[in-house]
Amino acid sequence: MPASPLRVAIAGTGFVGGLHARSARLAGGRIVGVSASSAERAAEAAEKLGADRGYDSSEELVTSDEVDVVHVCTPNHLHAPLAEAALAAGKHVICEKPLAVSAADAQRLADAAEAASRLLAAVPFVYRYNPVVFEARERVRSGRTGPVRLMHGTYLQDWLLREDDDNWRVEADLGGPSRAFADIGSHWCDLAEFVSAHRIARLSARALTALPQRRRSASRAAFAPAEEGGELRAVATEDSVVMQFETDQGALGSAVISQISPGRKNRLWLEVDGAEESLAFSQEEPERLWSGRREGTTLVWRDPQHLSPPAARLATLPAGHPQGYGDCFDLFVADAYAVARGGEPADGMPVFADGLRAARLTDAAMASARDGGASVEPS
Repeated sequence: MPASPLRVAIAGTGFVGGLHARSARLAGGRIVGVSASSAERAAEAAEKLGADRGYDSSEELVTSDEVDVVHVCTPNHLHAPLAEAALAAGKHVICEKPLAVSAADAQRLADAAEAASRLLAAVPFVYRYNPVVFEARERVRSGRTGPVRLMHGTYLQDWLLREDDDNWRVEADLGGPSRAFADIGSHWCDLAEFVSAHRIARLSARALTALPQRRRSASRAAFAPAEEGGELRAVATEDSVVMQFETDQGALGSAVISQISPGRKNRLWLEVDGAEESLAFSQEEPERLWSGRREGTTLVWRDPQHLSPPAARLATLPAGHPQGYGDCFDLFVADAYAVARGGEPADGMPVFADGLRAARLTDAAMASARDGGASVEPS
């Protein structure tokens, strides 16, 4: 007799909540409830996302006896209290990043997850799930690249380019004291450390708030077109960050993080330079990994017949049939639900400890920026 489907709750029904809902259904979950900013919006979202019902509040949803797995997809300031309440209620938890708006709160959640070790506690750093990212990681781990000497790259977007581009992430009381770095810089750092197996040990950062005022928008939905009108208000969160760093194994690196780079939609790009081989990944060209050696360069295509076994596991389509961001999300949720059903975590599955790591790096980058680029060691 087949096992009953996992009963899934999704707190927060914006862009990311919709992604979680899709992947939850594909992984065999039944969406029993959703919550939003009001009971009325929750009822609307339940119909749209195919949930059984809308809940009056997120607090009621994440502790409900009708729920097995909670997806926390709310504005950032609610991540820690909702994830903590769900774990205390015995629920498996997938919590969006940033895990919390401070390293102290993230530490508390990581401790709670460790204490409840039988429960799933995962963070969707889903770019790890691109097969060619895993291929890069395997080449570094096998020694094929030689010792890593340099890491560099960018994460560039333009969706908050103008004064009338708005979103709740702009507000420090909702999104936290860091915006660009916490939102997308965390992804870049996670990918760099995941591929290289190095840890950023010391960093120096400068932050830029290019738009000290923004016009408040009624919808404030992520990636939505800018709206006309609305009052101007002061902005405290950063639009971009430039960071230099040194790793625990002596490599040097740099990264440019921006949400105000015209024409750049989601340019997550990472290069890892070893003594024998350089590897470069671009999220906007997810079907191939660039490999450079002194003798020449090659493109490694996402072909399951020619990838390492860990990478081939994630190549669910034949070569020439593109996989992308949505597929990475699906693979992550499938791995997470396997743990919720009693399985062992797959190699590389991101958990709350990885969310804590990202929070510590964010705190360190913001501290360095406040001190004029002074060197900071992440705790």
